[in-house]
Amino acid sequence: MTLEEVIGSNSTDKKMETVSQALEELLVAAHKQDCVTVGVYESAKLMNVDPDSVVLCVLATDEEDEGDIALQIHFTLLQAFCCDNDINILRVSGLRRLAQLLDDDVADGNGNEPRDLHCILVTNPPVQPLQCQALQDVGSFCEESRCRNQWVPCLELTAR
Repeated sequence: MTLEEVIGSNSTDKKMETVSQALEELLVAAHKQDCVTVGVYESAKLMNVDPDSVVLCVLATDEEDEGDIALQIHFTLLQAFCCDNDINILRVSGLRRLAQLLDDDVADGNGNEPRDLHCILVTNPPVQPLQCQALQDVGSFCEESRCRNQWVPCLELTAR
C-alpha cells in the first residue's frame, strides 16, 4: 500500500465518521422538532402527499435484512422516487443505534411491536425550518457522493 492510499483511506474514514455524527445530530434535532417520519409505509404516504417538505430519506438495514426481498423492493421504489424529486438519500446500517437516537424502545408498555425503522424521512417545514449545521453537512455529503456517481451513499452507525 502506498502512502497516498493510506492517507486517502484515513481521510475517507474521518469524513465518514464526521458525516455519521452529523446524521446522528440531524436525526436527534429533527426528532425533537417533530420533523421525522418513521416507517416504510408512512414515508411512502408522506412523499406521495408532500414530497417538497422531505429533505432526507434514510434507508436502514442490518445484515439480517439483506435477504428480505420485499424490503429491497420497497427501497428500490423509495430510491427512485427520491431521485425523481431531488431528495437526498442515505443507506445506513445500525438499526439499534437509530432506535437509540429516536428513543424507540424494543416494545412499548402495551406489548405493541416497535416502529419500523427501515425508512426514516427528515422533513423541513416551511413555517419553522430546521436550522442546523448537521443538515447542511449531510446534504453536502450526499451531493458530493452524487458527483462521484454514488447515488445512494452508505454509512455505518455504531451502537454506543
